[in-house]
Formats: sequence, C-alpha cells, structure tokens
Amino acid sequence: MKQHPIRLTGAGKHDLRSQFGVVPYRVTDEGKTEILVITARDNDRWILPKGWPMDGSTPAEAAATEAFEEAGVEGQVAPMVLGLYSYRKAVNGDDLPIVVTMFALRVDKVLKDWPEKRHRKRKWLSRKKAAALMKEPELAEIVRAFDPGALKH
Repeated sequence: MKQHPIRLTGAGKHDLRSQFGVVPYRVTDEGKTEILVITARDNDRWILPKGWPMDGSTPAEAAATEAFEEAGVEGQVAPMVLGLYSYRKAVNGDDLPIVVTMFALRVDKVLKDWPEKRHRKRKWLSRKKAAALMKEPELAEIVRAFDPGALKH
C-alpha cells in the first residue's frame, strides 16, 4: 500500500500526539544485524531517531529525515510499519501522551558530519544489546524482534 504525504495546514506541532521513527540497521559481512542507537539531546539515554510529522512528507520519509538529522545516516526506508510504542513527553508544560510509528531504515551511508552531531553520540549494537538500552518496553520488543529479511524496501 502506498503512503500519502501528510498535510499539516492549520495544525501546530504541539497539537499532534504522534511521531515517526526508524530502526537504523546494517547487516555485517558475517550476516549479523546491527542497530544504530543515539543519545537523547538532553541526556545520555540511548534512543532511536524519531520526530514529528512533516508537512508534505509521508510518515516513512519523515522518519528517514529524522535519521539524517539526529544520527547522520542515509539509506532506504521501508514503508511497512514495524510497530508502535508510546511514551510521555513534556511539551510547553504539558505532559503529552505520544505514539511513535516505527519504520526500518537500511543504512547505506554514515556521515561524518550531520545537523545534530554536537548534541548526540551514536554507536552500533546487536539487536539484543540495543533492545536492552531502550526505556520503553514496546520499543525494546520492536528492536528485539526486528528481522531485516522480512522487509520489502
């Protein structure tokens, strides 16, 4: 099924309660899947790239843009949804419930310089180790169960 761009006319990003993210991955020469994790901007907690919807972009395209900005990676994003997870985010003094739709991003290029390089660290980990670092249980399960062989890019 083809995704359609989102139109945000008249909506403020603080009115939205959904985000899009990616599981950035690569498969090593030995056939092992590795996941790229990054630190949050405001602390050293390990997370995956995610962000708000973007006007005129599909959910998968918005997620890929976040991977470029936050993790400095480019590649092929699969349009199939891997799963959803929820968390709470403080926005303008409000504690908002957020639902994040996750997509897979096969990393083809790791950049030496990217928009948020000064604010984040990144590292490649096995699925098991990456899942163990995720604070949200639903996200940990998405990472643990991730199978790149089941994707259609």
